[in-house]
Amino acid sequence: MERHFQALRREATSQGWVVYSKRPFAGPQQVLAYLSRYTHRVGISNRRLLQLDRVAGTVSFDYKDYTDGARHKAMRLGLSEFLRRLRLHFLPPRFVKIRHYGLLTNRQREQRLARARALLPADPAAPGRPRPRPRSLPLCPHCGWAALLLVRIVPPLRLQPAPPLTDSS
Repeated sequence: MERHFQALRREATSQGWVVYSKRPFAGPQQVLAYLSRYTHRVGISNRRLLQLDRVAGTVSFDYKDYTDGARHKAMRLGLSEFLRRLRLHFLPPRFVKIRHYGLLTNRQREQRLARARALLPADPAAPGRPRPRPRSLPLCPHCGWAALLLVRIVPPLRLQPAPPLTDSS
């Protein structure tokens, strides 16, 4: 097991990671709602594609303009810009879209969940409250959970300076 963890750590730290995020305008719930639209769907559905003009090299598609009362409007983009924006919604290699399986498949979901709940201990700890703190484990400074266990601190591997950040929105 240790060998697999070390191999995974080497793979993850073999390249420089640059994480850029800015504070969401409408809060975390809006971010989750936005991201959840892409777990089961494509970046743009066929019904939103309106016209392909091969001569002009443009694509027209339907979008909602939330600054104008969520009205549907048509946008025309050059093929290269349209493809660039569409590519932003493709999953990276080896990532898969979320699928429900096991307990959460559609067929008889409620019955399976009810059975799973019945098999759980009758008196679980109240949700959202930290477990009683074992003496040897520190509390998480963010949520107060008593299962925080520091295994190792992995320093970042910086072989080259990070590329400049650009905002593509």
